[in-house]
Amino acid sequence: MVHQYKLGGYNLVLDTCSGSIHVVDEAAYDIIAVYKEKTREEIVPLILGKYAHRPELTAQEVESCLDAIGQLEKNGKLFTPDTFAPMAGDFKAKGGNVIKALCLHVAHTCNLNCAYCFASQGKFHGERALMPFEVGRRALDFLIENSGGRHNLEVDFFGGEPLMNWDVVKRLVAYARTIEKEKGKNFRFTLTTNGMSIDSDVIDFANREMSNVVLSLDGRREVHDRYRVDYQGQGSYDRVVPKFQELVRARGEKDYYMRGTFTHQNPDFLKDIDAMLDLGFDQLSMEPVVCAPGDPAALTEEDKAIVMEQYERLAQKMLERRKEGRPFTFYHYMVDLESGPCIYKRISGCGSGTEYMAVTPWGDLYPCHQFVGEEKFRLGSVFEGVTNHTVQEEFRGCNVYARPDCADCWAKLYCAGGCAANAYHATGSIGGIYRYGCELFKKRMECAIMLKAAEADLP
Repeated sequence: MVHQYKLGGYNLVLDTCSGSIHVVDEAAYDIIAVYKEKTREEIVPLILGKYAHRPELTAQEVESCLDAIGQLEKNGKLFTPDTFAPMAGDFKAKGGNVIKALCLHVAHTCNLNCAYCFASQGKFHGERALMPFEVGRRALDFLIENSGGRHNLEVDFFGGEPLMNWDVVKRLVAYARTIEKEKGKNFRFTLTTNGMSIDSDVIDFANREMSNVVLSLDGRREVHDRYRVDYQGQGSYDRVVPKFQELVRARGEKDYYMRGTFTHQNPDFLKDIDAMLDLGFDQLSMEPVVCAPGDPAALTEEDKAIVMEQYERLAQKMLERRKEGRPFTFYHYMVDLESGPCIYKRISGCGSGTEYMAVTPWGDLYPCHQFVGEEKFRLGSVFEGVTNHTVQEEFRGCNVYARPDCADCWAKLYCAGGCAANAYHATGSIGGIYRYGCELFKKRMECAIMLKAAEADLP
């Protein structure tokens, strides 16, 4: 399967199943478009006729281009057949029941009252609760016990707002550090916070122990304060921005992300990217909101064209700033074309429900944080292990080839079929697809790949 598109002054040809990316001239681009449909005898006059305004393009050159395309096909770099489907169902089965990551919901409560919160202001449709240390400790032991031969283990401290249970977070990290060498493991911790409770202790500890810190900021003050309000309805921007700046300054070269959400109110999210850059942040992410279609925050079909244009303009801005020596990172444009995800990951996706699970404050296990509160998706608990094998097997069967709607999609080995939670909330099935999200994903991938092509041209 081949996907062709033009963006940023580049003619790009993607070969889905080999992962090859080709940057070509106009004539080669047009020849590739008809290569499988027409004979050589038909292609040569067709191309010469189309490029009659370019007398320097000769029949010999068209023939030479056809030969080069044929060699690429022979070498498995173009028009590569899809041979992955037969192995798709085997990957997760071969992985057994190895778990590599947990999302610890240390707080099912929050000090903000964000209107678009998928977790119902941190409660996840249940009662407010904080995770006791004993439950968190058992979760870490459960992860080690079920991690097989994996050395690196990932733990995300999540909420609600995890800083509302900060002492337990610190105690859990300390516990992990005391056992990891004995168990032959290495813990990598991530913290996601709205910033309201950041102080010097949080900054020092997070910058010492957290491999990554995710900071929630929606960009412009008026955008951020529209939804990210406290329980008195007051915006949080002026309270969190100085704390974020202090944390990032102290963090040095370690990873962090400013994570924003754009909604129907700000599909022109590039202005929010600009606002975050002006504040001194350079590791950025802006996520499209996912909520019920009737929600005032929900992105509409009319918003889609604006969002698509914003993605293209964002890519151009990134390129311009790189040329100026002022680069910044955008999470969704981070793509490694040379040694990126292995074919297992490209087919099977994030591993929710099998390799990755979320843990509630009382120790229940769910496939991921977006399923918490959906009782039918409860997998078991850190005390009893996985007991709902029917649901786990359903997630084990999730892969890009299990989704018929993905069969003819050029981006299928970049997204692995997309997010199971988004599919479920959009279609009622984890095997469905969230079409709006698919279209945005494909645009992001086109922009990310164009940026890679442009990077190759930079001195």
